[in-house]
Formats: sequence, structure tokens, C-alpha cells
Amino acid sequence: MYYYLAFTDMKILEIRRHSIRSQPGDHLNQSGVTLARLVGQNIGPFDRVVTSTLPRAFETAIAMGFAVDEQAELMSTYGRDVEKEAPWPLSFAEYADVVQRGAAAATYARKLSKYYAGIMNDFIAESRSALVVNHGGVVELGVVGCLPDFDFSSWGGSVEYCEGARLYWEGDKFINGEVLRVSM
Repeated sequence: MYYYLAFTDMKILEIRRHSIRSQPGDHLNQSGVTLARLVGQNIGPFDRVVTSTLPRAFETAIAMGFAVDEQAELMSTYGRDVEKEAPWPLSFAEYADVVQRGAAAATYARKLSKYYAGIMNDFIAESRSALVVNHGGVVELGVVGCLPDFDFSSWGGSVEYCEGARLYWEGDKFINGEVLRVSM
């Protein structure tokens, strides 16, 4: 939590993966609701909450205890071209390598970064925060897009359920971040 304490006067964007579902279903199962509730007790408050359009992301935010302000199709899937370049799951560092090469994954990461910047500029006041809930692969690509020069080598593998990252915004850009892991 070093970064959080050091950057508490900044705007914060928390990006989390949805909670547990029984595949191939789209909805959270009871374990997923329970996990989201537990995680939600220790985060927030948030001035803006955005999820993908898929039920499991929306349901995660609600189970965490937060009303959803917006759902965005952009975060629901990244498509076949990105999947070919960056098949989930990859580590943050591996996603960063793929994005550095350019092509579809880089384009998608830039779109996410621009979308997240819009949230920070349009809805979040200084020292306040927003929550985004989406999906594995989307979380990592968005974080890498927001911090293109960051060294992700210590962040580990892909995000598990309800895990993600906390990004710090200053002026007109994200300047730092920390990975958020959940102990189960």
C-alpha cells in the first residue's frame, strides 16, 4: 500500500476484474457474490462506477455495494484480432510487451486509456476516485495502455477474480499504479 499512502491527494482509478461465475454462465454464482461483498467492504468510496455491459461485471459492482453509473461496450470484449496477439491469460509484463509491438492490442489499449482519461477528466475531482469493473485481459490491457512506460515486471500474472490495479492520475495523465491482489 505504499503508493496509496504516497498519492492520496491524487485522483484514483481502480480497475477490477469481475467476481466468480459458473461457466459458461454470464451471472455471478453465490461464491462470486460473497467474494465481491468482502472486497467491497474494503474499497471506495467512488464518485463514478463504470462496468462492461456483461452481467457479471455489473453484478460485481452491485455486490461490492456500489451503484453503477454507466456500462460501456468497449470493456465487454476486445475481439479476435486482439485475442490472437494477446491470448488471455498473460502477465501484465507480457501484455506490455504485446502492446509495445503495436497492432490491434496496442490500438485497443489506447482506446481504453482514452476512455479512462475521460472518466478522470469529466467526473472525478481532486483526491476522489472511480471504479471500473470489467474482465481478464481487458483489465491488464487497460492498465498497460494507461501506463505505457511503466515496468510491470514485479506485478505478476494475470488478474484473478476481483483483482486489478489502482492507478494514480495527476494533471492530465496516469503517473503511477499498483497491482491489487485478493487473498482467498
